[in-house]
Amino acid sequence: MPETIEIQLKKGVLTLCVLALLNRHDSYAYEIASTLSDAIDMGEGTIYPLMRRMQSDGQVETYLVESPSGPSRKYYRLTDAGRRALAAQTTEWGAFARAVESILAAPAESAAPARTTEDETAERGAEQ
Repeated sequence: MPETIEIQLKKGVLTLCVLALLNRHDSYAYEIASTLSDAIDMGEGTIYPLMRRMQSDGQVETYLVESPSGPSRKYYRLTDAGRRALAAQTTEWGAFARAVESILAAPAESAAPARTTEDETAERGAEQ
């Protein structure tokens, strides 16, 4: 079954959203997942592989914070590479969004008049 456009769009902007959230403040994966779940209805299971990939790409780094009520939490923070990726993706997203908006906002053209059987018959006669 093909994915809907909504799912494809969410997947396409997920990295940008995570970078933007981490640009605000350091966070742990569950907190990021909860924020994205509330904002764009993105499932928690999608975040963990993304965070590992972003870490291996050098966009984020981790550190542990002791928790008084349980195990230590792994926090993520942006690296310089992550800030550069955020700036580049924000620019790309802006250009893409403006292009889509201009297409959606363009007025519809008038439909060509329907061809009649007489038109088709006359055209076939002219071709012969």
